[in-house]
Amino acid sequence: MDQLLLSRVQFALTASFHFIYPPLSIGLGLLLVIIGINYLRTRDPKWRQLSFFWIKVYGLVFAVGVATGIVQEFEFGTNWPEYSRFVGNIFGSLLAAEGVFAFFLEGGFLGLMLFGGNRLGPRMWLLATFLVAFGAHFSALWIIMANSWMQTPAGYEIQQTPLGAQAFMTSFAATVFTPSFIPRFLHTIVASWMTGAALMLSVGAWFLLRHKHEELGKATIRVALPVFVIFSILQVPLFGARQAENVVEHQPVKLAAMEGVWEDIACAPMTIVGWVDVSNQTTYGIKIPCLLSFLALGDINATVQGLNSFPSDEWPPINLTFQSYHVMINLGMAFIGIGLLAALFFFWGRRLWTNKFILWLLVLTVFLTETATIVGWWTAEFGRQPWIVWGLLRTVDGGSPVLLGYQVLLSNGMFVVLYTILFVLFIYLLNEKIQHGPDPLEEMEERPVTALPDTFRDIFRRRARA
Repeated sequence: MDQLLLSRVQFALTASFHFIYPPLSIGLGLLLVIIGINYLRTRDPKWRQLSFFWIKVYGLVFAVGVATGIVQEFEFGTNWPEYSRFVGNIFGSLLAAEGVFAFFLEGGFLGLMLFGGNRLGPRMWLLATFLVAFGAHFSALWIIMANSWMQTPAGYEIQQTPLGAQAFMTSFAATVFTPSFIPRFLHTIVASWMTGAALMLSVGAWFLLRHKHEELGKATIRVALPVFVIFSILQVPLFGARQAENVVEHQPVKLAAMEGVWEDIACAPMTIVGWVDVSNQTTYGIKIPCLLSFLALGDINATVQGLNSFPSDEWPPINLTFQSYHVMINLGMAFIGIGLLAALFFFWGRRLWTNKFILWLLVLTVFLTETATIVGWWTAEFGRQPWIVWGLLRTVDGGSPVLLGYQVLLSNGMFVVLYTILFVLFIYLLNEKIQHGPDPLEEMEERPVTALPDTFRDIFRRRARA
């Protein structure tokens, strides 16, 4: 059993499962702030009712996200000690900054947001919600910053130490503003806003289809639909295109794998759907002439480098990178159509409220946005191979020299079982909250603020009276 391959599978499994939740919490955070502002502006009680409901959902997403995110930090030490030794002085510093500056901010105000709704005034509650949302975005900034350094390392020097070669930071500014950071951060944050908006659209559409909480469902869609439409339109041509330009400049072999380009070609076509025949070095599919050259280099006659311009031992897994990238791109284009179609029926005499086809489409959209964010991350990470740190450290050199294959295999089985249970529990609890819907505002305002279930609260009350 190849422990390196099993370790790669383990990290892909745990990181992919974890990545379900941060985009949801980032997107929901933005929309919770918008809902809170709407309440302060209008004093309409439906916005406060929606705040109580969606904050419960946010708390569930946050809890599972934290529980699954801690795992990767341990994997750096157990499965990838050579990598950790090589980049620890840089990567470890950025992760530590995330914990100190961002996670504690988010976690510190989370309690006020979750349990302060009927104790804090609306303005203070909105402030707590804003700080939680800001903390989630700030946390993502540091994480993406650290990952971007692995994609385009900068601001470092390699020194020989008693532990071997290690990377040391020489310029904090150059390290944190590594060339790929800003495009990747913007692309990821916008995708997260779309994912959070898609979850709200899904729940709002579900309420309308089931004729439950209809006014609240309409209000939810009114908040989420503009966010989804605007950013779905901007994502591909603006934020996605800038990301592609960065890949062309700093990781051209990744672009060649993403599009299945084998030879240098001017007026390079962009494949919409297709398949790469690696053995014959041929890419089949539906192609649009010159579009790749235009999107990647801004000139339809520009030359795009092919895979054969690079050593074959530096090629990423081509079909995996190609298919992940095209699923992401095609879903991104589909989101534009879904958003515009829903907006059309919204403005067309509010027919959106009664059109079952579009409402069901909105219900399913959250699953599509989650798929798009995950395969987008796969494109970035699979496309970086065979480098764990681009141009500096290969993945095969970053693993553990003492870890045994059967140990990783057993832990992989454990993760599959635990994550399956955790995901089923998450879906069950989320579905229970959605099926129950928002509580009446009067009940929420009168309910004591507590993190304990009613049964435990009653026990403590009886003991106190005794």
